[in-house]
Amino acid sequence: MSDPEMSIAVLIADDQALVRCGFRLLLEIEPDLEIVGEATDGLDVVQQVRRLRPDIVLMDVRMPRVDGIEATRRIMSLPQCASRVVMLTTFDLDDYVYEALRAGASGFLLKDVEPAILIAGIRAVHAGESLLAPQVTKRMIETFLTRRPAPDRAVAAQLATLTTRERETLDLVAQGLSNAEIARTFVVAETTVKTHVARVLLKLDLRDRVHAVIYAYEHGLVAPRELR
Repeated sequence: MSDPEMSIAVLIADDQALVRCGFRLLLEIEPDLEIVGEATDGLDVVQQVRRLRPDIVLMDVRMPRVDGIEATRRIMSLPQCASRVVMLTTFDLDDYVYEALRAGASGFLLKDVEPAILIAGIRAVHAGESLLAPQVTKRMIETFLTRRPAPDRAVAAQLATLTTRERETLDLVAQGLSNAEIARTFVVAETTVKTHVARVLLKLDLRDRVHAVIYAYEHGLVAPRELR
């Protein structure tokens, strides 16, 4: 049994019973993960999130009635909702990545991901980290190659509120570096980097690291060739 004060509450949303069962069997053996419910379509998952308030929602993209992207958008609009959404899909659906992240998803993984990576990813997202499969990140950045933005005065004003170190932190986050990697780059403690990241998110009114990446690429702050 997991400690209810320490466990991460997970809701599984997929219209295929076999998939839901597989994820449940995989995750429920972890002492810090608790499966609090299963949803079979987009409307169902929104209702269950409202009732159960899970920490993490594993969300399929394609579901009946309401798809995973719209369901994510509705979940993010729920009052005082602290749930984080991790989208799970097959490789041929990665064109949905951008819309899913814009809708409020905190991560995006492929369904053939290694179990250990999925479990570590759930823990990372719960801790406030971003989660993007390398293939997904590559396709998303390729998309931004065709979307070079026009100069934006409002964005320039926002960026002017960042210190030099905070701007450097944003650049490295956008390149996909973890807090530990950024700490090694700056030769500082990881807790210092966490503070920089938190200030960047606050000043730019961004929800999490995933949306910091989107912000940076949307506004041309980081060139795609810089991605690690």
